[in-house]
Amino acid sequence: MKEYTDSEIIECLRARQSYVVRFLHDRYLPMIRLMVTRMGGTTEDAMDIFQDGLMIMIEKLDNREFALTCKFKTFLYCVCENLWKTILTKRKAAQNYFLRKIDDDEDDFTEIMDGSLYESIFHGAFETLDPAGRNILKLYWEELPAREIAEELGYSYAYVRKKKCEAQAELIMKIKKHPDYLRIIRHGGLSDVGIPSSSEPDGKQSNMTIGSR
Repeated sequence: MKEYTDSEIIECLRARQSYVVRFLHDRYLPMIRLMVTRMGGTTEDAMDIFQDGLMIMIEKLDNREFALTCKFKTFLYCVCENLWKTILTKRKAAQNYFLRKIDDDEDDFTEIMDGSLYESIFHGAFETLDPAGRNILKLYWEELPAREIAEELGYSYAYVRKKKCEAQAELIMKIKKHPDYLRIIRHGGLSDVGIPSSSEPDGKQSNMTIGSR
């Protein structure tokens, strides 16, 4: 593989030379993929982040007054990492919203739920949605307008709006039917799903669960 200096990469990107984009893809995508997957993402997420990060880099480089003060590799990594952390924050906010959007007459089970179980219920329900619903919701949570989602996924604007509402409703229904959620609502605590909910007088965690009595 031919190597390029940072200055050569910058000038080639400004000139929109596709061979340099291929070089960057081959050289730096594995680095971005490792970062994203270690932080809970998928290889598809990594590809999206890499492409978005590269577009941001190109936009900055188009400004002739922009001066790169570190290695190109380092700057690209930082841009992609910040993008991914922003997406994770938005997804977490969406997750919290859906897990709390349960019937008002039910107790707020999020107050008595362990964080890992809290996320497990959401992801377990989310992964059972059809691919179109999952993809549309992901992009909504990243705050993309419906028209941009339609263009990116190849759907009509009307379909995206309708599918988003259907997927949201289905997700809430699946959360409410999740076995762990039902057990928590039924018993009002975590002990029946195998997570200690109290401590013994000597300070040791109790291993007893409702299911083992």
